[in-house]
Amino acid sequence: MILETITIIIYSAALILIFIYALAQLNLLFNYLSAQKKQDKSPKFDFSNPDEIPFVTIQLPVYNELYVMERLLENISKIDYPKDKLEIQVLDDSTDESFETTAKHIEQLQQLGLDIKHVLRDGRKNFKAGALKEGLKIAKGEFIAIFDADFLPKKDWLKRTIPYFKDEKVGVVQTRWGHINRDYSVLTKIQAFALDAHFSLEQVGRNSKGHFINFNGTAGVWRKECILDAGNWEGDTLTEDLDLSYRAQLKNWKFKYLEDVETPAELPVVISAARSQQFRWNKGGAENFRKMMWKVLKNQNISAKTKVHGLLHLLNSTMFLNVLIVGILSIPMLYIKNEHIHLRMYFYMMSFFVISTVIFFICYWFIFKKTYGSSLKSFVQYIGMFITFFSIAMGFSLHNSIAVIEGHLGKRSDFIRTPKFNINSLKDSWKGNKYLKKNISLNVIFEGLLMLYFAFGMYSAFIVGDQGGDFGLFPFHLMLFLGFGYVFFKSLTSKA
Repeated sequence: MILETITIIIYSAALILIFIYALAQLNLLFNYLSAQKKQDKSPKFDFSNPDEIPFVTIQLPVYNELYVMERLLENISKIDYPKDKLEIQVLDDSTDESFETTAKHIEQLQQLGLDIKHVLRDGRKNFKAGALKEGLKIAKGEFIAIFDADFLPKKDWLKRTIPYFKDEKVGVVQTRWGHINRDYSVLTKIQAFALDAHFSLEQVGRNSKGHFINFNGTAGVWRKECILDAGNWEGDTLTEDLDLSYRAQLKNWKFKYLEDVETPAELPVVISAARSQQFRWNKGGAENFRKMMWKVLKNQNISAKTKVHGLLHLLNSTMFLNVLIVGILSIPMLYIKNEHIHLRMYFYMMSFFVISTVIFFICYWFIFKKTYGSSLKSFVQYIGMFITFFSIAMGFSLHNSIAVIEGHLGKRSDFIRTPKFNINSLKDSWKGNKYLKKNISLNVIFEGLLMLYFAFGMYSAFIVGDQGGDFGLFPFHLMLFLGFGYVFFKSLTSKA
């Protein structure tokens, strides 16, 4: 009975944490809907007056981006901004042939009168954070715009973002990510689905009430003074953007989020690339929770509600660990429930996962319908997308939980960049991409075993108890089976 009691306690704790997170998401939905009714009255620079147009530095941190460098440089060279008030830094840590082709392209752009520099350094100390910090030393701009190699800002991007720095307390302006290859595959569709929720529901929901948000590593602008005041870029976490964002906001810098300014980007089209990105983001989130938790709690200048949202924000990635715990323990719990009839009422009371799922379903629907409309056809499509997303997200839970545990335990690892592909349609092929890993992680084997484990969970629904089975958890186990099956088979077959 001791083992059963421990199982019940751990299972219940994980369910309650997921439920608390779901309630926070519901609160963000209310904030988001409220924000849609408000008119933005932020002060802005008057760009009709040349004296109000500030100097801007665009930083492009790159590392071995053979397939997208030409596209990136051509796109950035077309940014509409006074040439005498704009410089571009290509912060290049590349070690392959892309270095030479990038250098030649930069020379061509220089001959056209563009102030663009090829900034190099010895080694990759502190990875992206180190490159950004190195470039900042010689940056001429009062404001620093940052774009990763797979981002394609529109011509008027600076003219739509820089004016908001008229308010001297604004340290960052962040824009919403778009997805140029959203419909490429099921994998890109679910990534876009998740990112849309973050960039609308979460970013707007937090920012509209003055809660902490994060610069997303790209497609945003920093006030140079803000970076320096917050302690500059640091490379002790895998998400240096989240780290600096919290340090800046703890020093009372304001962040401005612009949902209506979309910055298109390319989503990873191969599961190994998505796994690499997910691992970095989730481990970095856990690392930042360790680093920032007490600083947030002890800060006297922020409200209790902002602290709660801040801590849950930093614990975002830890929800994968809770989902994995609930999934694994749900099968033993199925047997415990049917062997101890007196506990049945308790199990009915603990149906938090169903309530949490309904909350997520409602929250994500409001974001989905903004893009696809609210017709019956759209709603039916949404149901399919939500189930697919939820299943595959749970299928990633083992992989992401390992990242989270490493982050909470303080295990250090290198910054592994996400391979870029320059793929926009199904006609394009990623096969032969030299940056893709050829080996299969041991984790994939365990994901295959979990697929079989949840198949057993579905089988158990038919045989437990003496009342002809118990199918309450059958849909949950089916989604887990499909999710781990998708991740397992895709990881086996999507090798370069």
